[in-house]
Amino acid sequence: MRKIFLTVSIFCCYVVNAQKPVFTQAKIESARVYANAAELKHKTTAQVPSGTSEIVITNVANYLNENTIQISVPKYVTVMSVQFSNAYLEEYDSNVNSPLIKPVRDSLTLLKLQLSKIESLSSSDKKTIELLDKNQQISNSQNFSVAELSKLVDYYKNKRTELNNSLDNYLKQELELNEKIKVLEGKLTLNEAAAENLSKGKLIVNVMSNQAGNIPVEVTYLTDRARWIPNYDFRIDKINEPIQMLYKAQVIQNTGVDWKNVKLSLTSGLANANTQAPKLDTWFLDYNKKNDYDDVVTYLYRSTSKPHNIARKDVESRPNATYIQTLQNQVPGLQISTLDDFTQFNESQLNVTFDIDLPYNIISNGKPHSVALKEIKIPATYSYVAIPKLDLNAYLTAKIKDYGNYNILPGEVNVIFEDVYVGKTYINPNSNNNELQLSLGKDSNIAISRTLVSDKSGTKMLSSRKMQDFVYEISVRNNKKTPIEIVLEDQIPISSSTDIEVALTDKDGGNVNQETGKITWDLNVKPNETKKIRFGYQIKSAKDKILDF
Repeated sequence: MRKIFLTVSIFCCYVVNAQKPVFTQAKIESARVYANAAELKHKTTAQVPSGTSEIVITNVANYLNENTIQISVPKYVTVMSVQFSNAYLEEYDSNVNSPLIKPVRDSLTLLKLQLSKIESLSSSDKKTIELLDKNQQISNSQNFSVAELSKLVDYYKNKRTELNNSLDNYLKQELELNEKIKVLEGKLTLNEAAAENLSKGKLIVNVMSNQAGNIPVEVTYLTDRARWIPNYDFRIDKINEPIQMLYKAQVIQNTGVDWKNVKLSLTSGLANANTQAPKLDTWFLDYNKKNDYDDVVTYLYRSTSKPHNIARKDVESRPNATYIQTLQNQVPGLQISTLDDFTQFNESQLNVTFDIDLPYNIISNGKPHSVALKEIKIPATYSYVAIPKLDLNAYLTAKIKDYGNYNILPGEVNVIFEDVYVGKTYINPNSNNNELQLSLGKDSNIAISRTLVSDKSGTKMLSSRKMQDFVYEISVRNNKKTPIEIVLEDQIPISSSTDIEVALTDKDGGNVNQETGKITWDLNVKPNETKKIRFGYQIKSAKDKILDF
């Protein structure tokens, strides 16, 4: 008896240990994206027996930081171990015995067997009809009584009708079976246009449960296969009006998992996977000695623990104002919500986080996906800048004071001026200037010319010395309907030899930088007005030497 008991016990242990793993597919719920990584949260359920079992959670990122994996299960379930793999039981993924696709393949086999039988029966009935049709003629040599002939006709008629009805029934069954086969075959093919992209990443979780049943499982981890980059749209309708800034993000992910209807959060800092509790050190204040991206987050944001709701904008200031106004006219009392109404941002000492309540779809293809975050109006002062020596165009610039209050990060800016796309520029709040200056493009309604005044310019020879006079006239014409302020820049050369003398002969009210030779004029030009300025300089040098201008 003891021998038999041991044998049975060993057999039972073998059966338990040989139990197949429980496969379950995780569904992504949310993504918190950092500048260098993303924290993904998945949810799923698993049918586990009482005791120990192995759960294989599929559809997690192809590559992740195993040290950051967190598994949440009910209290009566204990997680014994967690392992990540993107090649676990690869034979299950690639052949007909996969626990994920075996039921589909088995169903396909049965349906195709049924279809084969139906096709055989249909073919048999068709051959029978052909045989009946070939033998329906009665030769003259055959002698049939009226009763026998009547029986033959009735038999042919009934049999022909029976076979036709049978063929119609078989055809209907074939169509139904083919439709079912088509649906099942579609489940075996990952169609990117219609189905969610499934990754090869898997988590092998060993658990012990006090009771059998279907348990909820929540998975959280960090992966470095996702990031986001800030960028902006700056819309300026008229000069002297605030800039309408649309804060956007380019989200890039190549995790292997398609993010479908995911709650998205964007954080400006770097992902920190450390588990060590933080500790406050002495805070030293000094001048900034670096100028790289990593230093942006160290001083750009003020500390606060309160979340801020983005203020609701007037309808007229929104990008889709016309569409919104049309809807409100058609449906009186209709309240329109925009992305601003669904976006919150939180500031900390180091980071800014944007939490978006709207679900997003971001495919795992490594391409940038644009996400709109918020709209704000930024006061700015505008002026034109021109350097006629290099370019006869006037460039509009905007200066923003206290730009640190708007949580601006370094990024690319699309500039739209008076409903015309001007081009791209780059915004860098990590500068040492008190104001943030943006170039908004050239204005064709301002005409500028720079000419050499020939009767005031020329060369004279004095014994061994050569004296050259240069006089230039700069003309600015304002063809706009509003007055403009424009800063003109020009220069005189700076001598690099004691034998060469340079003297400014006329600056026409300009400000001169003696170290660089730059001259600037601040002009206010009325509509349809032309203003001219003149400046000149004299160069004395050796008569027998050629100057390198």
